[in-house]
Amino acid sequence: MNKKVYRWVNMITFYRLAAAPFLVLLLIGRQFAAFKWLLALSFFTDAIDGWLARKFKVNSLLGARMDSVADDLTILVAIIGIVLYQPVFLRSEWLLIGVMILLYATQNGIALIRYRKLTSFHTYAAKLAAVLQGGFLMLFFFLPKPVLPLFYLTAGATIIDLVEEILLALVLPQWEANVKGLYWVFKRRRPV
Repeated sequence: MNKKVYRWVNMITFYRLAAAPFLVLLLIGRQFAAFKWLLALSFFTDAIDGWLARKFKVNSLLGARMDSVADDLTILVAIIGIVLYQPVFLRSEWLLIGVMILLYATQNGIALIRYRKLTSFHTYAAKLAAVLQGGFLMLFFFLPKPVLPLFYLTAGATIIDLVEEILLALVLPQWEANVKGLYWVFKRRRPV
């Protein structure tokens, strides 16, 4: 493993961890312009650290855990931004948002009960959902009104991802990081 690249990848991920509370302070201070640009930087660094980790094969359990927490914090900060600046959108889409929150809480609850820690599966479905979430949230903050078809596509992909992660948490007897998806778990269990 290339230690220098490994450190750079973890520093990029750590940026997102450190940026989250700062972004909340920007929201509280009503510094919306700075908030949306730094949030965009957080989403960009999410794409960069994962790509670098795969390209240079510097995946680690610490990196996977940090990445998962940083992803969740970035999305949480974006949701706080929506609550403060576009509460009408949340009220109009409360049912779909509620379903996603319930599935997210269920997935984390199962993981905490089974593994005593949160998951870091990083499935293909999770990667697709993350790209769509980042795209939707960036457009949400940079355009005058939400792009509803993209929101529905993003919500659908997120729900599929969360259901798959719930099933993975129920199926996998031990905590694992970087699981491609349910198909691959069942494929490796099949006798050859």
